[in-house]
Amino acid sequence: MGILDGKVAIVTGSGHGIGRGEALELAGQGARVVINDVGGSARGEGTDKSAADEVVEVIRARGGEAVANYDDVADFAGAENIVATAYEAFGGHDIVVNNAGIIRDKMIVSMSEDDFDAVLRVHLKGTFAVTKFACARWRDRFKSGENVRAAVVNTVSSAGLQGNVGQANYGSAKAGIAALTIITSLEGARYGVRANAVAPGGVTRLTGAVLKDAELKEPDAYTDDAFSRLNPQNSAPMVAWLASDEALHVTGQVFRAVGANIAHYEPWRLGASVDNPRGDAKWDPAEISAEVNAHVFHSRHPGLKIANS
Repeated sequence: MGILDGKVAIVTGSGHGIGRGEALELAGQGARVVINDVGGSARGEGTDKSAADEVVEVIRARGGEAVANYDDVADFAGAENIVATAYEAFGGHDIVVNNAGIIRDKMIVSMSEDDFDAVLRVHLKGTFAVTKFACARWRDRFKSGENVRAAVVNTVSSAGLQGNVGQANYGSAKAGIAALTIITSLEGARYGVRANAVAPGGVTRLTGAVLKDAELKEPDAYTDDAFSRLNPQNSAPMVAWLASDEALHVTGQVFRAVGANIAHYEPWRLGASVDNPRGDAKWDPAEISAEVNAHVFHSRHPGLKIANS
């Protein structure tokens, strides 16, 4: 018995790494799973059906149920077919885990238009497209009188929520997915859809590509214990919980799940504020420094120390 018994899940990008770990965990918790993966490289090049097929075989060998799908998440027809696959194979769907992604790290001044567009296309547009068609099915079922209890779990990253050098494309996409998660939760609430996001951690093909590009010189720094903590499957239990009815009270939230630690990201919120001392609706730009420095930064010149250091 598992916390997802009787449910049907779609996991995109589940042929490798974190997505694979999530698919195996969901199946282990009783879900029937659609394994979606085009089988491309970490940069998004090429296709290979064997990636999805292998995960399906692992799940079946363990007594679970799974089918493969090889559609492109960012193609609207493909995204619609990913969702349709769940209905053709299992008669419906209850969970979508958006995990498909690629990586093309470069500094902003060196990043090409294609590098930027390709990463946003897979991560952000792909998450949107699959969510769109999944939610359309759930809305139709709700309108027909069904008591829908559905869950979207998106994949974000500290690169988008906290920033990371060399990942303007990836970080922008992940920050966008965090916002999309909240909006999905607001819109989906009326017809029984929850949406949350997880920033996972682990050594995967994508992080491996980053380490290779950085020409890591100290492989001994990664001990067996460290690799155990960075197992990409460690984040999967959090995804399974968010997808389950155990978390019916949780929606519109973003979490970090790395190894044994689970943390809750607090969203952008208004902090200290100042009002125009003259009471005018429009500030004089020359007046802003004194007020912001004194009442927001609590300093007459917050940049002075940095400039002179």
